[in-house]
Amino acid sequence: MTPALSRLLDELAATEPDVQATSADGVTTWSIDGHPFAAAHDHGVELRLDRAIAAAAARTLDAGPSARGPDWVRFNPRDLDGHAVDRLTAWFELACQRAGEPSR
Repeated sequence: MTPALSRLLDELAATEPDVQATSADGVTTWSIDGHPFAAAHDHGVELRLDRAIAAAAARTLDAGPSARGPDWVRFNPRDLDGHAVDRLTAWFELACQRAGEPSR
């Protein structure tokens, strides 16, 4: 993961008051009330979205399916341009919102 991607993830997490971050074995995981919704590692970031959204997101540039399951998307942008920032921001916010819902 690039330093710019790491900084952006830290900035996004800082805007959400209920988010907890933990790091172990080279992976930083963000969660709400024990429900993980994002994980960053050397190969980018994985985010837990709705199944249909994750499937669509996995077909976009620099993204793909995640080994974490069908609700997750893997994202590793080659360039953190405006489009990549927009996608990551939207996906992080949705993942955070879904993790905070009672049904999760």
